[in-house]
Amino acid sequence: MSPEPVVTAKAESEGVTVAIIAGGVTYERDISIRSAHYVAKALRSVGFKTVTLNPDQTLIDELRKFKPALVWPLMHGGIGEDGSLQGLLEMLKIPFVGSSADSARMASSKPLAKSIVRNAGVATPDSVTMPRALFSQIGAHGLVDLMAQSMHFPLIVKPVDGGSSLGVSRVDSINELRSALVEAFAYSDSALIEKYIVGREITVSLVDTGDGLKALSPVEIDTDTGTYDFEARYSAGRSVFFAPARLTEAENVACVEAAEICGRSLRMRDIARIDLLLDAEGTPWFIDSNVSPGMTEMSLFPQAAKHDSTMPELLKAVVEAKLSEVE
Repeated sequence: MSPEPVVTAKAESEGVTVAIIAGGVTYERDISIRSAHYVAKALRSVGFKTVTLNPDQTLIDELRKFKPALVWPLMHGGIGEDGSLQGLLEMLKIPFVGSSADSARMASSKPLAKSIVRNAGVATPDSVTMPRALFSQIGAHGLVDLMAQSMHFPLIVKPVDGGSSLGVSRVDSINELRSALVEAFAYSDSALIEKYIVGREITVSLVDTGDGLKALSPVEIDTDTGTYDFEARYSAGRSVFFAPARLTEAENVACVEAAEICGRSLRMRDIARIDLLLDAEGTPWFIDSNVSPGMTEMSLFPQAAKHDSTMPELLKAVVEAKLSEVE
């Protein structure tokens, strides 16, 4: 069944209505619309009314006219997670689910987030950030050779922002490095090149239902290619999710503690997701933080919620906790 289309808001006269902002002009537009459809359906099943707003030239006027009790930004990547949309809502003084503009800016910048969580005591792969402009000025040939000599293969190359593993590549040779940088620059003006960590992919969703940001059960991802790329994320049959993850008690504690430290150090709130790699020694390595986690039927947050609660009840608790803050 096709996702619910983005529609123009109509004010609801009765009940509490949550306005969901989804769509937009980003590489993750379709995922955003699918997430909005999933969340709207879940919230309606527990008594909320919902309306979905398109982030276009009508958005500010619609929000002012509509005056929603609460907004849920569900744009993925770009202005949906880099603090821009959050800053707009803060200027309008409209309460919303998710991290503040300042914390969204920190968490959505992969180099900055890595620096912050490392200072908080969480391991993260060594890396270097290279803007496209540096390649233009210094010369691509010399820079690529230097990275290959100093960092050693295999490496991971990714855009410094954005999500859904768009533009992310594993590279094992200098020729692959060149191609991966071109791919990353298609999504961002800077690329992050980091050491490849051998380990299991573990993701920990964080949620605040009234007593602070707490971890749901970790989820483990196993893919048919060993890489959790865009196709593996959103194509049925490409990935197997283990919820809860296949962890020893010590590994589970380590992953939960690392994720909660990351969430606190990045000042994330309400709902978030931390992506980790767990190595053979039981060390969780921070890979990425997600300000607006995917909420499709294939996404990781719903997988965790299914084990710890039901998705509708969990989202209801998040909304009620947020509404209680502004009463």
